[in-house]
Amino acid sequence: MKARRSIIPIFVPHLGCPHMCVFCNQNRISGNERPATAEDVKKTVDEALKILPPDTEKTIAFYGGSFTAIPADEQERLLSAAAEYVKDGRIEGIRLSTRPDAIDDEVIARLKRFGVRTVELGVQSMDDEVLKASNRGHTAEDAVRASAALKEAGFELILQMMTGLPGDTPKKSIMTARKFAAMRPDGVRIYPTVIIKDTELFDKWRRGEYAEHSIDDAVELSADLLDIFEAAGIPVIRLGLNPTEDLSGGDAAGGAYHPALRELAEARRYLRLERKLLREEDAGASAVFAVPRGKTSQAAGQHRSNIEALLDEYKLKSLKFIESDIGEKIARIK
Repeated sequence: MKARRSIIPIFVPHLGCPHMCVFCNQNRISGNERPATAEDVKKTVDEALKILPPDTEKTIAFYGGSFTAIPADEQERLLSAAAEYVKDGRIEGIRLSTRPDAIDDEVIARLKRFGVRTVELGVQSMDDEVLKASNRGHTAEDAVRASAALKEAGFELILQMMTGLPGDTPKKSIMTARKFAAMRPDGVRIYPTVIIKDTELFDKWRRGEYAEHSIDDAVELSADLLDIFEAAGIPVIRLGLNPTEDLSGGDAAGGAYHPALRELAEARRYLRLERKLLREEDAGASAVFAVPRGKTSQAAGQHRSNIEALLDEYKLKSLKFIESDIGEKIARIK
């Protein structure tokens, strides 16, 4: 049995970022006003080790900035503070997030020297027009090159994508997902665009120059993306921004912000499968589906939304779910 993983997050908002992306305000997203120092790393990790269960696999993770674009001496101070815990065995590894155009041989050598295990690349899109409109400052080819270099060097590779960016379309996002799958990452994060206050995107939205990526649009598209990555055997380790008090309190002014976005997308996938198993001739009948254990809430939809939709669409008398050890997502048993 694999040990549970515990992430000890260290936020370095905007550190190393050579461009201000139109959608980004890392201080509001992370809830941190200043980036961490080496002293902060030690304090955060020491406090976390006091409360984390001893049987978990613990990882220090630098989030929020473009870590490998930070000046080298500052990178080394932060990594050195984290590496102490790896050397004495209290921490299993280090992970960090960065940009595709901030990866080269020198960077890779430094990361390996300090025991970094996982690198997350904020690619966002594989469409150069979308990248330009979002002021990313790198190209899709940069992502292909960096991903190949990191995989060859033996790092665990996580790719991050966004949907609903300026100039994006569902077709472009699906293309991005398929190109991600071809790069064979070890995991993917999907972040439907949220309109954060004090960003260029927020100003564009208020001027009517950007149409927000609604929650329903994001759910529909994310269901497609989950299908693509599942078929490729690539886990989606996060869908949607991690909820915070600031985002829920108004910093998320619009767009696809929902504390349970993954659940909504998974429920949408189930709704599609359920529709395929029902027919017009079922009107007035009772239908029963078998689903894997623990999946009833997804199959039923949030607040029974799937059940209510299907009862209405197919004029069913009733619809029930039974949990079992079936080897598929869903099966009709009545």
